[in-house]
Amino acid sequence: GVKRKLPGYMVPSWVVVLEALPLTPNGKVDRRALPEPEAQPSAESLRNHVPPRTATELRVAELFERVLGIERVGANGSFFELGGHSLLATQLVSRVRQAFEIELPLRELFTSPTVAALSERIERAARVRGKTHVPALQPRVSRVASPPLSFAQQRLWFLERLSPGTAFYNLPIAVDLLGPLDAVALRRAFEAVVLRHEALRTTFQVENGQPVQHIESAPGIAFSVRNLESHPTSEREAAAQDCVEREAQLPFDLEHGPLIRMTLLRLSEQVHVLVLVTHHIVSDGWSNEIFVRELTAFYEAFVDGHASPLPALSLQYADFSTWQRDWLQGEPLEAQLAHWRQQLKGAPRALELPTDRPRPAAQTFRGANIHVAWPKSLWREMEGLGRREGATVFMVLLAAYQALLSRYTGQRDVSVGSPIAGRTHAETEGVIGFFVNTLVLRARLSRDMTFRELLAQVREVTLGAYAHQDVPFEKLVEELQPERDLSRSPLFQVSLTLQNTPAAQVHLRQGLRIQGRATSEHTSKFEMSLLVEELPERVAVVANYNSDLFDAETVEGLLGHLRVLVEAAVARPEEKVRELPLMGEEERRRVVEEWSGKR
Repeated sequence: GVKRKLPGYMVPSWVVVLEALPLTPNGKVDRRALPEPEAQPSAESLRNHVPPRTATELRVAELFERVLGIERVGANGSFFELGGHSLLATQLVSRVRQAFEIELPLRELFTSPTVAALSERIERAARVRGKTHVPALQPRVSRVASPPLSFAQQRLWFLERLSPGTAFYNLPIAVDLLGPLDAVALRRAFEAVVLRHEALRTTFQVENGQPVQHIESAPGIAFSVRNLESHPTSEREAAAQDCVEREAQLPFDLEHGPLIRMTLLRLSEQVHVLVLVTHHIVSDGWSNEIFVRELTAFYEAFVDGHASPLPALSLQYADFSTWQRDWLQGEPLEAQLAHWRQQLKGAPRALELPTDRPRPAAQTFRGANIHVAWPKSLWREMEGLGRREGATVFMVLLAAYQALLSRYTGQRDVSVGSPIAGRTHAETEGVIGFFVNTLVLRARLSRDMTFRELLAQVREVTLGAYAHQDVPFEKLVEELQPERDLSRSPLFQVSLTLQNTPAAQVHLRQGLRIQGRATSEHTSKFEMSLLVEELPERVAVVANYNSDLFDAETVEGLLGHLRVLVEAAVARPEEKVRELPLMGEEERRRVVEEWSGKR
């Protein structure tokens, strides 16, 4: 019945029946208290359900269920139609490696997305290729010798030496805690997480002229409490936000540490603000989610008088950095680099975005953010186009972004940087550390290329990049040696991030609620960074831009043009990229009036 009255993208995947909606004290619907929907198979899917028929299909179906968080995946179940995306695909491939001891290219999942088809590819790979050629990621035998830095860590260490005392690579998080709080249990929980993860008790020393990781067995715990109750009630919120901003900008000392600190601001008995700041050299966005999840688990246990609820980790970040250094050299490194040399051969030195002010001689990092929201209906249309073309919503978004950048610059060769989680082994998914890597995704547009053709190219480029993601961006720059230009970042100047890392599920004690708190953005690593995240009610789109180059109005206009282009592209993918509209009717009418002198 619903399918006859609504377009496909508006048909709900699940329906959850509640006796009443949970409400906040103000009488509004408390969306945080809504239960997670449990995946229930529809009548149609039950009729068409084909159980796994072989041992391989049964194991692959179990992997689908575990990665996607659903039940009853049959032989015809398609990974992407069941909710998979590129990040989850990487997780699935890492589990396939564990389960079957083969190295399955990520591309195989895109070309064979069903349980049956993927199982056939796995069995063929096991017969033809035998065991994986990538060495297993295992704990170091000795914990005495100082482990090496990963490639990514070495770059940040070098940049810190060039410009010490900056907060450019600080990762701040601030949340409001509303309700009764046990500050002693919170401190114990913070200490427990730090002791659990070696990366959080690591400092960086120089031995024999080379930087190494020094892991502290008894680290200093940077946990402080500040009481703001002496301020008048009307001024406490402003005082708290001022403290948040100061903490976010306070630099770290990589040699002496600690490289993580937590500050608890007490506004009243029932209101606190928690500020966590970590240096990027020991953490990343995925790690922050791990930290929040584990801090919550420890806090709950300690409040109840229980011992640690978490099992010991089998791997630490230093195990990864040692593995990376041991493996990524010689023939394996050359095989990966060959792809990137071919992919980036002849790429333009820079993307020439029109700026509002002259470009400084040396790159600056002052920045600001512009926030807009897109409707979920548009996102569903993007997902639908992706499914029809064998692509993900990220690929659709990237194709539209590169089309827009081409239109803005007049260049038909456009490179965009994009971060990737860098956790290609299942063992690393619960480890805090600096794993994230950056891929360079290049699009070459011809004059009469349609959006569908551009999307097909973007799909191939992205899959090739995923297959060769083990080369750290820092190593890529070192090997390719692009022309040095202090006014720009190497290889790309704009980036795209789809925020789809697994969000921490926070379940606090009854009566204690957690709310996110924004921190001001005063920096920009690149000229323009687009960050997109699907939220329950909307799609959040943020442009982080270099404020020495662009005015806010320029960036707002760019975001408006991107949305118009995306809407047209998903509606008419067969249209030529150069003919896709950038202006909506209202903007077009205003421009015509200005040109004609009527305004």
